[in-house]
Order: sequence, then structure tokens, then C-alpha cells
Amino acid sequence: MGVFDRQKSNHEPRWLGSSAQTRTPLIPSISAARWLLVLVVAAGVYFFYGFLVPVLAALVIGFASWPLYRKLLARVGGNTTIAATIAIIMIITFLVIPIGLAVTYTTGEVRTWVAWAIHANRAGAPTPDWIVALPWAGAYLDEVWTKYIGSPGALGEVIQAVSGANIGNIYRAVLAAGGGAFHLLLTLLFMLIALFFVYRDGFSFSKQIDMLGERILPNRWERISRVVPATISSTVMGMTLIAIGEGIVLGLAYWIAGVPSPVTLGVLTGVMALIPGGAPLSFSLVSIYLLASGSHVAGIGLFVWGTVELFIVDKTLRPKLVGGPIKLPFLPTFFGLVGGVKTMGFLGLFIGPVLMALIVAIWREWIHEARNADKSETGPQIIIDEQAPPPVPGSPKTMPRVAEG
Repeated sequence: MGVFDRQKSNHEPRWLGSSAQTRTPLIPSISAARWLLVLVVAAGVYFFYGFLVPVLAALVIGFASWPLYRKLLARVGGNTTIAATIAIIMIITFLVIPIGLAVTYTTGEVRTWVAWAIHANRAGAPTPDWIVALPWAGAYLDEVWTKYIGSPGALGEVIQAVSGANIGNIYRAVLAAGGGAFHLLLTLLFMLIALFFVYRDGFSFSKQIDMLGERILPNRWERISRVVPATISSTVMGMTLIAIGEGIVLGLAYWIAGVPSPVTLGVLTGVMALIPGGAPLSFSLVSIYLLASGSHVAGIGLFVWGTVELFIVDKTLRPKLVGGPIKLPFLPTFFGLVGGVKTMGFLGLFIGPVLMALIVAIWREWIHEARNADKSETGPQIIIDEQAPPPVPGSPKTMPRVAEG
């Protein structure tokens, strides 16, 4: 180092010089990295919140169909891209297209109801004979029908009275329904794209999740990682697929029995089948309608068919399809359905019960571990029997009787 360099280094301000190697950082590098990771995750959740629903739906479908996908992957020689493509094509063929057709037919039948309402408002509609023939309530229902529907313009007055104060909300709801169909198609498209990558990269993604889970929950992750897939598969297979099947089978039964709007009633029955006891209530009401309208053979036949079908499903198909240990009670199932629909729309019918099942599963695991911990800490208790007789003088010392609790 020359003289000029030494003078420069001596006159150089301290804040321009090199930092000392022995200084201790205010924030350790590990803590800084963790906080940076938290900020990155929070930013990702904020910016990609709109993709949360399709990604959750893709994960639910991927977890539920993973055993079948592994068999498909073995048949194609382990090529994940080909297996994922075939799986997406099968899901579109057997799940998306039937649901789309059901929605299309339901829309057409709802239009028929709207056309009937317009005609009833214009010219009035007489009370159906089966309503008049109902015991006890027939006369009252006939009077109400004639007052609000039977005379011309009465139905319009009812609608105006109900919607007069909320006409702005109804108008905005109609506009939102028009844009909701396009939003549903985009959500479905993003779900299929996410599901493709779940199938293709599922193995590596699960290894990464296991690695993080072991770091976060080292003592519980092994049990939770086994319970969660079984719970998702149990919920989807035991609730969603069986509900869709019951809607299709009972919808065909409605059509054979001559019930008006069988597709719409079949869709409603499938939705009600997600709730315990919903499917029996649905076909029982339709059977009562057929009996009241004079179709006694069709009503009795529909009720018998629905009872036999539910018995077969509950005793044979459901135990085979349901592979998990979680059986949701009525209240969590209802909250999962209502909360899922309110938060996520139509897909919430499937995602809501799954999330509720996960909450119940994790809760039960924690309760199970807490009980085992209490038993291990307490151990066998020794209770001294105070009523034992005193030892006899001169005899060997007798221990008091004990009772293990």
C-alpha cells in the first residue's frame, strides 16, 4: 500500500469503510429468512386469492382420485404427463359433461316455470285438484291459492309487494347471475389446469409437503398425513359421488313416474343427498305429491324404489367407497355446506364438507393424543383401603389391602 493509499484510508469516513467482521447482526439470518418467507407467502395469498377456489377443488379431486390415478400411471409405464392427460379427459367425460348437461336441462325447466308464472299472472290459474283434495289443509290452501295466484294480476302484485323495496338488489342479482356463469366457466378451466399439474407433479409435491410437515409438526405429522388423505377420500366418495349418483338414479325414477321437471327435482335431490336424511325427504315429498295428484301406483312405486335404492347404497356401496375413518355428524355437515356455498359458490358444495371433515379429523386426533398423554402421565393409581383390620400383635407386619384404580 502506497503513501497516498494510507492517507486516503486514514481520512476516509467510517461510514464509507468496510464493515467489521465481528459485528453481531440485529436480526439473526434464520429469523430474517423466516419472516421473509412469511411475507412472501402473505403476498402470494393476497395476489392469488382469486385462484384459491379452483386450486382447492383440484386438490380435493386429486386426493380423492389418487388411488385410481396410481393404477393408471402404472398402466402407461410411469409417464406422468400421459397419465395426467388421460385422467383430465376422463374427468371431463364422466364428471364435467354430465353436470353441464344437468345444469342445461335444469335451466330449461326453470324457464318453463317462469313462463307458467307469466301466464298465471296474465289470466290466473285455478287451484290444482290434488291440492283441493288434501285432507284438513285442502280448503285453506285453495283459498290462499285463489287469493294470490288464481285471479289475473294477483301473482304480479305479490311479486311487486315482495320485491318493491328490494328491486335494486334483485336487478343487481340478475346481472351478477349473468356474469356468474362466465366466472364459473373460468373457475372450471383453472381447476382443470391445476388438477393436471397436481396429477403430474403430485409425488414430488407430496414429498416437499412431508418435509415441511415434519419440520413444523414433528410429533404429529405422521398421523395427520395419514388421516388427511383418508378423510378427503372418505368425504368425497361417501358424500359427493354418492349424492351425484342418487340424484341421477332418483331423477330417472322421477321421469319414469311422470313427475313434472324431473331433471330439476333430480338436481335438488342430489344436493339434498349431501345432507344426512336429505334424499329420503326429497323422494318422500315427491311420492306424496304423486299420491295426492291421483297417481297412486307411481307414488307407491317411487317410494318403494327410493327406499330400496337407499338401502342398497347404505349397506353395500357406501361401506366400499368410504375408505376413511371420519363420519361427519349432521351439524358439521350442514355448516360445511352452507359455509361453502356462501364463500365459494357452487364448488363450495364439495369443498365445504371436505374442509369441515379435515377440521373434525384434526380435532379428534388432538383429543386422542391428549387422552393418551393423560393416561401415560397418570398411570395406575393405588388406593389404600382404610377399612383393613389392624395387624395382630406378635404376628408378621401385614400390609394394608390396596385396590388399583
